[in-house]
Amino acid sequence: MAKENRAVAMLRRQISAARQWLEGTMVDVTAAQAHWVPPGTALPIGATYAHVVVGQDGVVNGMMKGISPLFASAFAGSTGLSELPPGPEPGKPGFPDWTEWSRRVRVDLGAFPAYAKAVFDATDGWLATLSDADLDRPVDLSMLGMGTSSVEFLLNNAVLGNALAHCGEISCLKGLQGGRGYSL
Repeated sequence: MAKENRAVAMLRRQISAARQWLEGTMVDVTAAQAHWVPPGTALPIGATYAHVVVGQDGVVNGMMKGISPLFASAFAGSTGLSELPPGPEPGKPGFPDWTEWSRRVRVDLGAFPAYAKAVFDATDGWLATLSDADLDRPVDLSMLGMGTSSVEFLLNNAVLGNALAHCGEISCLKGLQGGRGYSL
């Protein structure tokens, strides 16, 4: 590995580890656990898992690579979700509210992992093409009310951080239902 690509190599390892934590935590989730609606505004396990994967697909394939996300191309109609989550609203900067969607969506735990694997593999394949200099490329996040940021920021926060944070939520939601949280 070239010395100048050490940052990308570390991000690849970290994102791979986050994937393993997420998949390990989801491995024994039942449909009943996935769709249990917790008190308050927390998303159910299935919707949280979908948020991580669909979000990564949109960020990496849509925003970073500039191609159609897999949910709109190779997996259109076959993600394993009863409906896709709402996206950002044009002319209304900020993140969409997924609360109502999270209570309606049904996640087919037999089909969704194939889509998730394709997203994770596409992410890793793309990361393998990057150099450390690519991490500084600016990305327009004004549609989210965040101005301009960088590829590095998005990878660290919208991919890596998002997966780890929500993996913790899933673990907690499993525990609240009498299940074991992290499975690694």
